[in-house]
Amino acid sequence: MNIKAKEAKGLDYLFLALSAFVGLGIEAIYAFLLEPVIYGRSMNEWNVAQSICHWVLTCITWGVITYLIVKYAHKKYNFNIFESTRRINAWQWIVTAICITIVLIGTYIDWNGSKVLHEFRGNGMPKFVFQYIYYLFETCLFTLIIVFGQKACEKWFKKANIPYGGIVVALTWGISHWATKGSLATGLFVATCGFCFGVVYLLLNRNIKWTYLILCIMFIL
Repeated sequence: MNIKAKEAKGLDYLFLALSAFVGLGIEAIYAFLLEPVIYGRSMNEWNVAQSICHWVLTCITWGVITYLIVKYAHKKYNFNIFESTRRINAWQWIVTAICITIVLIGTYIDWNGSKVLHEFRGNGMPKFVFQYIYYLFETCLFTLIIVFGQKACEKWFKKANIPYGGIVVALTWGISHWATKGSLATGLFVATCGFCFGVVYLLLNRNIKWTYLILCIMFIL
């Protein structure tokens, strides 16, 4: 069935942003409700194969959700997240590099060293590889929160140079990390990173390919 394009309102874009957020939350259903029943043990007791199965299942779910949201936005509202081709100026790259540095320094302090090395030592090669593939898919969804959160607030407030998307992802993603990790400090750190991600999206002129690549670097490293 063809979906005719229509003029999207702020609530329409907010719905898409929250859909991406809910998509992230599906992992919690797998991790805390479904898989413990299947495996007969809680998440912190899973073996290597069970952890990898969890990440594979989550990645498949997140990949499907990402595809459906992007496709729906294009068909329903004629909004193509890949259409930005504006040139990115040198000063924008410089400020982007500053944002990357701030986030990576914060991550280094938060982890008391290299996040990558800590996770490699803690997981071993098989789990490490699949966890980092999982991070790539996670980045897809919180990028969509930024994109559609930005569009929603621009519809409401009529200003395009404020990182609304970063504020939306800071609130949603930050609060969820606070709830799941049980740490306010973790929630605040994630929220701060989320805001920086939203700033980078605007600095890169909403170029989704460059944005995704830079956010992967900021988030994964």
